[in-house]
Amino acid sequence: MTEAFPSFEVVPAVDMQDGEVVQLVQGERGTERRYGDPVEAAERWVGEGAETLHLVDLDGAFEGERKNAGAVEAVVDAVDVPVQLGGGIRTADDAANLLERGVERVILGTAAVENPELVEEISDDYPGRAMVSLDAKDGEVLVSGWTESTGLDPAEAASRYEELGAGAILFTDVDVEGRMEGVQTDVTRRVVEAVDIPVVASGGVASLDDVRALRDAGAAAVVVGTALYEGTFTLREAAAAAGESE
Repeated sequence: MTEAFPSFEVVPAVDMQDGEVVQLVQGERGTERRYGDPVEAAERWVGEGAETLHLVDLDGAFEGERKNAGAVEAVVDAVDVPVQLGGGIRTADDAANLLERGVERVILGTAAVENPELVEEISDDYPGRAMVSLDAKDGEVLVSGWTESTGLDPAEAASRYEELGAGAILFTDVDVEGRMEGVQTDVTRRVVEAVDIPVVASGGVASLDDVRALRDAGAAAVVVGTALYEGTFTLREAAAAAGESE
């Protein structure tokens, strides 16, 4: 098992709904823009230099059932870079099946909040391969596809999951997600400072300066979706910006 994100990475998002790549605004259904076939998108990003892909089964995230399993398997089979997957993973068996089929990291969101021991159970069998997704709005962690607030502080929650064996934290700032208006780094920095495991930032990246800002806040990687699909900048440009000295 290689270390996750030994150097800062820009990770393209392949979010799937009804078998298609989509991007949502603020995580709300009905706001999606569609971007075609998941395998074509994945191959495109790998061709442009992606070292990791971030897959999300949005139907799974909202409904708790992995409805894009076929598309996920097709992507895993088509590319030769690590794939991390979230959305609808609710049990240790779900996670084990995915990890055995070639997914590098499983992302646990709602399930981790409702059943923290699940993180420990998966991590015992697959060390370092459980990533916990903390989605925060107004300083509180959300669950169930960003529809319910838990009252949890994201930095405190991140520390708790590190103790349970999480190999990484995916931190999404819902306040800026999908708006293409830029990032806020304060809360991301708090989460980074609370743990020793990698924190992958997500949400709101609209410019190369945003990529640099999240790197400088201590994130181990940044997930980028809309900006790449809309051609605001290329993956190669983002990777180059990420590699520039501070």
